[in-house]
Amino acid sequence: MKNWKKNIVSIAVLLTVCAGIYVNWMYTEDYTTVDFVDTLDENKILSTDMLVMGGENANIENTGNNTLSEYFAAVRLSRQEARDSAVALLQEAMAYSDSAAAAQSSEQLQELVQTALCEAQIESLIIAKGYADCVAYIANDQISVAVAAPEGGLQDTDVALIADVVISQSEFSMVDIRVVEVP
Repeated sequence: MKNWKKNIVSIAVLLTVCAGIYVNWMYTEDYTTVDFVDTLDENKILSTDMLVMGGENANIENTGNNTLSEYFAAVRLSRQEARDSAVALLQEAMAYSDSAAAAQSSEQLQELVQTALCEAQIESLIIAKGYADCVAYIANDQISVAVAAPEGGLQDTDVALIADVVISQSEFSMVDIRVVEVP
């Protein structure tokens, strides 16, 4: 009698799991994955003429044939690749270390996420203020903001507006902010 009950419970659990998998499949069947090859051609994905990796930091060369949007895209890509590498190393350290080292890696990962969020907020607000494009980069207790130059170049009021956005969204003071005009 007990084997019969165990079999019935096992079959019920199996049917419930199968039903859950089927329902999940039915709801996600309508969603299509975006193929980035459609939006970015092979030259943009595999291009190495814009990125020059050297040392710990990646330097971006803005050659004459690159447009301004390509320059900012290359800077963002370089920054994202560096972050992805750091996240992978921290996750590996968390997985293969003792609890104290894992806690330290977790804190560093949390700081990295907070830095990325802060940079994204600053970039969004500066673009919302009417600038064509910008990239914010936080490192070594300083922030650098590269901004696409408007028609007449960056004026003192532009720099003050950008600095105000940075100060309101972060804990940086005026001496920690660098604004770079990208022509």
